[in-house]
Amino acid sequence: MTHLAIHLSGIHLKLASEAGEVNILNGIDLSLNKGETLGLVGPSGSGKSSLMMIMAGIERPSLGSVTILGHRLDGMSEDKLSLFRRRHVGIVFQSFHLIPTMTAQENVAIPLELAGKGNALKRAAQLLERVGLGARLRHYPSQLSGGEQQRVALARAFAPEPGLLLADEPTGNLDQATGQGVIDLLFELNHASHTTLVLITHDSQLAARCRRVAHLLDGRLEGEDS
Repeated sequence: MTHLAIHLSGIHLKLASEAGEVNILNGIDLSLNKGETLGLVGPSGSGKSSLMMIMAGIERPSLGSVTILGHRLDGMSEDKLSLFRRRHVGIVFQSFHLIPTMTAQENVAIPLELAGKGNALKRAAQLLERVGLGARLRHYPSQLSGGEQQRVALARAFAPEPGLLLADEPTGNLDQATGQGVIDLLFELNHASHTTLVLITHDSQLAARCRRVAHLLDGRLEGEDS
């Protein structure tokens, strides 16, 4: 499976609630080759974000095996999972998740420093220049627009050159024009880096920009388009 970026087999996820145990994911089987792009589409509550969290090793499945970039995640310790994410996985969230007390440059430098890469601030500046924010290096998140914050988040996610990039509704908090620019940038960076991309969205038109599109409904994969 060395050519596979993602191999999920028999993934189930059950979570406790006040009303009892809830089935979030029900027998997911999914494989994705390295360098491929996958749009994961489904309505709210279908399990998209939970599936992404399992791919990232943030959530553990109740049942099933998770192999990402040749690493079996479901048996790893929390420390090893954290190290794996630091080295191999980039994540872009809907709500940016920038550190408010750090500048744009410092936010992008963090994953580089954690990965032990040299010249982190210089590399961060180069990445921000690439996403059109060369003049905003020392601005804090509160001084940036939503679109600019998401560009910082994209630069941060791609900074350590991850093998897998997960984007969860990356334009959900942006207006249509700004969101289009962010998506164009996401695919431009992805194409240049040959990173495997999973784009999670409720927008089928946006998902169609990926090579493959998988449909998730009630915790089950209901079909796939190419």
